[in-house]
Amino acid sequence: MEPLDIFKDQIMLDKTVLVTGGGRGIGGSIAIAFAKLGANVVIASRNEENRKPTEDHIRGLGRKCLSVTMSIRVPEEVDALIDTTLKEMGGIDVLVNNAGGQFPARPSEISDGGWRSVVDLNLNGTWNMCNRVSKLMVQQKSGSIVNMVHVYSMGRGAPPFVHSGAARAGVISMTKSLAYYLARHGVTINAIAPGTIDTTGLREEEFAAADTENYEAATVADIPAQRLGSVDEVAALVVFLSSPAARYINGSTIVADGAQYMGNWTPMFDPETF
Repeated sequence: MEPLDIFKDQIMLDKTVLVTGGGRGIGGSIAIAFAKLGANVVIASRNEENRKPTEDHIRGLGRKCLSVTMSIRVPEEVDALIDTTLKEMGGIDVLVNNAGGQFPARPSEISDGGWRSVVDLNLNGTWNMCNRVSKLMVQQKSGSIVNMVHVYSMGRGAPPFVHSGAARAGVISMTKSLAYYLARHGVTINAIAPGTIDTTGLREEEFAAADTENYEAATVADIPAQRLGSVDEVAALVVFLSSPAARYINGSTIVADGAQYMGNWTPMFDPETF
C-alpha cells in the first residue's frame, strides 16, 4: 500500500489548494497528491521550468492547475498571486507554505547578506503568505494552512544550517501564535518537520556539500528507520492535516523523520573548523 492509498477517493473534490515551492521535490508531490484526490491546484515558485512537469501532471489528471512565477519574499508578488488565485479559482481552501531554502555552511562562512536572504525567504516569506491568506480563511470560516519546516528547526539546533534553523524555528513559533486566533474561526494551522527526504535537491545541495566521507551512507545509518523518507510520505501527512480528520489539530508541529531526531547526527562538516 502506498502512503496516499489510505484517503477516500475524491476527498478533496473541487477544493482549491495553493502550494508555494510547488514545482518539484516535496512541493511537487504535495501538489500532485491533492490533484489525485480531486483538488484544483495553484503552484507558485520562482522557476517556471521546474513547475512545468507538475503542471502537466495535474492537468493530465483532469484537474485545473494555475502555475505562477513569483517570490514569497516580495509582498507585491504575494498580493498578485492571491488576487490571481481568487480570480481564477474563486477561493483558497488549503495553503501549503513549502517554498523556502537554505545552503549548508559553517557559521563563519555565512555572510550578512546570506543570513538575511535565508531568514527573509523562510521566515518573512512564510509570514507574507500566512498573513494574507489567513484573513481570507477567517472570512470564509474555514481553511487549513500547513507550514513546512524541518527537524533542524527543533531544540537540538541546526549545525549545518544555523540561518535556516533560526528562521524555521520562528515559523514554528508563528504557527502556534496564529493558531490561538485562527482556531476560533474554523481555520487550522500546523507545521510539518520532515527529516531527510529522498529528493534530487537533497543530493545536489546537501550530500554534495558535505566534507564528511560517505555522508549519505552515514546519514542513513543515523536514522533509526534505516532509510530516507519519501516525498509521498510527506505529501500524505499534508493531506491529512488538511482533511476533516485533523480539524481538532491546531498549532502543532508534526515530526516525520523515521526517529532521526532521536538518533545520532553525523556532522556534515568537521566541527573543529568553525
